[in-house]
Amino acid sequence: MLTYAHHGTLKSATFHVFHGSTLVAPPAGAHFPIPLMMLMTTAASSPVPQTLLDAPLAKGPGAAPMQRQLHHRFKEAILGGHLAPGSRLPGSRALAEALSISRNTVTAAYDLLAAEGYVQPDRQGTRVAALSHPAPPRGKRQAPAAPATSQRLTGIQASAPPADGTAALRPGVPALSHFPLAAWRRAIDRAIRNAGPSALGYGDPPGEPALRASIARHLGIARGVRCDPAQVVITEGAQEALSLCVRLLTNAGDTAWIEDPGYRGAKAAMRAGDLHMVPMRVDADGLIADENDWKTQPPRLIYTTPSHQYPAGAVLTVARRLELIAKAQHHGTWIIEDDYDSEFRHAGEPIGAMQGLVAQAPVLYVGTFSKTMFPSLRLGFLVLPETLVAQMRTPLDDMLRGGHRHEQLALAEFIESGQFSRHLGRMRRLYRDRQQALREALTRHLPMMHVIEGGYCGLHLTVRLPACYPDREIADAARQHGIAPAPLSSFALQPKPEDNGLVLGYGNTSAELFEPLVRLLARLVRGVKV
Repeated sequence: MLTYAHHGTLKSATFHVFHGSTLVAPPAGAHFPIPLMMLMTTAASSPVPQTLLDAPLAKGPGAAPMQRQLHHRFKEAILGGHLAPGSRLPGSRALAEALSISRNTVTAAYDLLAAEGYVQPDRQGTRVAALSHPAPPRGKRQAPAAPATSQRLTGIQASAPPADGTAALRPGVPALSHFPLAAWRRAIDRAIRNAGPSALGYGDPPGEPALRASIARHLGIARGVRCDPAQVVITEGAQEALSLCVRLLTNAGDTAWIEDPGYRGAKAAMRAGDLHMVPMRVDADGLIADENDWKTQPPRLIYTTPSHQYPAGAVLTVARRLELIAKAQHHGTWIIEDDYDSEFRHAGEPIGAMQGLVAQAPVLYVGTFSKTMFPSLRLGFLVLPETLVAQMRTPLDDMLRGGHRHEQLALAEFIESGQFSRHLGRMRRLYRDRQQALREALTRHLPMMHVIEGGYCGLHLTVRLPACYPDREIADAARQHGIAPAPLSSFALQPKPEDNGLVLGYGNTSAELFEPLVRLLARLVRGVKV
């Protein structure tokens, strides 16, 4: 027999059992647990799966807290449509007894469900809330429609599957095993110790003053850049610097010239800014821009890598640099100079930056420590033209937050102490030897006709191949063997037959591996011939 209180909740239950055909009272002290679903009533009297609440909660090592398990069970039942709006949940005491858990655990789970809006407590108990858009039961779900996204996403296509960061021959990765970790660890420790708790807060949006000053001094000496610390903006790698240039200086629909083949990250930044990209071909003297280009499609922005074109390796001649600056001044165009790896010049002195050629040049100089230090540091910089500094201070304060403060302070000390310059000197010698070893291996073991480009700088070489050897198929086959050359055609907006080849990184690959790797590449190249 069931006894209910005046508001309808179960107050007590007396059970009888059948003995043959006779209904008799149970023995004194006999206990019959009440199934939990008998403790629940619903506005619509809809059936609820018995195992929803009757199943015991997980216990023992590794099990989630009871409160979390119970909360999750109710939430899934409500969202899955198993508990209809208006359903009254069991009383906390009865549920705790049935599941052999603490009543406080049940109360805490109910309180959290109420705080999130899944249930509504009232004077008669706790009921399931009426949700605006309840999900259908799991068994009746239909495949969701494709979500609406921005149109610019349709233009973003993966050039190749992501490769392991330590894979042999991957372009752009420095010799990580040769980085002076002990010296860097000491610099980090001193930065944390000296800065104190104040460095845990937000910093100056353009970056730590100490690092900006160190970068300005280094660039003036090593790269011939004309700047003072106020012009330097610290960014999260070169990619953020490129995005800042687009956001600060262009409007949607503006024209941007970009080297072709060229750096994919620059294309991504311009595509995100809804710019009209015009691919500009590159020859042995760098970016080609004639008078007709300036007349028919004058740009708002030009992206170039003048000291070591990526990925072909050409150096933009002084004549073309000066002409580009003069034309940009005349047309109100801004030039982005990406000086990504020119610290590593393997023959002669480093080639100076285009930014320092002419006073008040309309050039935004972008650099990164991903190659000179290590990629996960995620620190780069942007040098603004002096004429933009005052105008950009307020927007930059609003767009940046000044993070990575300990890393910035440690890097400033790393530069000022001479550790940075010594590390660069060691790496120049290492990369010079590795590039020479790779050139020799290619000459000896790549029998098909090819042309080696890349100049005597940086961390990669480019090998152009006849079109009968599809570079994307070669790269796909190479990844199956754990090596990661990049297909040259993937760097072009409008690939041409001559844009077929491989970009080979030698920064993070030991010189003794080049001969067996090139022999493997030769077999793969022969295997995809069409």
